[in-house]
Amino acid sequence: MESGFCSPRTDAFPAGLRVLVVDDDPTWLKILEKMLRKCSYEVTTCCLARDALNMLRERKDGFDIVISDVNMPDMDGFKLLEHVGLEMDLPVIMMSVDGETSRVMKGVQHGACDYLLKPVLMKQLKNIWQHVLRKKMNEGKDVESYESMREIQMMISRSDEFDDGHQLDGVELGATRKRKDVENGRHDDKDLVDPSTSKKARVV
Repeated sequence: MESGFCSPRTDAFPAGLRVLVVDDDPTWLKILEKMLRKCSYEVTTCCLARDALNMLRERKDGFDIVISDVNMPDMDGFKLLEHVGLEMDLPVIMMSVDGETSRVMKGVQHGACDYLLKPVLMKQLKNIWQHVLRKKMNEGKDVESYESMREIQMMISRSDEFDDGHQLDGVELGATRKRKDVENGRHDDKDLVDPSTSKKARVV
C-alpha cells in the first residue's frame, strides 16, 4: 500500500504527497516529474486524459492531487476536471500556456483549485501540498490529526525552503494588512481630530 496524504501524522509530510500529472507533451511530463520529485513528492505521469481517469477510478484513494494540462487530444482538460470533481473529489490544478482570463475563469468555475501558466515555477509546485491540506481541513476529515497537520503546516511555512508559500500564508498576510490599515486609519482619525481640538483651545 502506498503511504501518502492518508497518513498526515507522518513527520515527513508533505514529502510523499502522491501527485498524478497529465500532459500529452512528453517533454513537459519529464520536466514536471523531475521538479516534483525534487520536492520529495511521489509522481505518476500520464499522457492521455482518458487513461488518467481510468487510473484514478482503478486506484481509489491512490492519489492526493492531480495536475492536468488544459489542451489534450483525447479529452479536454476541463472535462477531466469535471469527472475528477464528481467521482473522486480530489484537488485539481490546471496548467496551460494560455493565460487568457476567460480560460482561467473557466478552470476556476469548473472547480480547479489553481491555474498555472507554463513554464511552471518550482516554488509553485512546492506549494501544491497546501491545496491538499486545505481541502482535508475544509472537509473536516481526520479531525484527530487536525492539530498535528496544523503544526506541520506552520513549521513548513516558517522554513526557508517553503518560504515562497502564497496560498495559506497569503490569507494571514491579508488579515494582517487589514488590521494594520484599520490601525493606521485610527491614527489618521486622531491626526485629523487633534488639530481642530487644538484650534478650539486657542480660540477659547
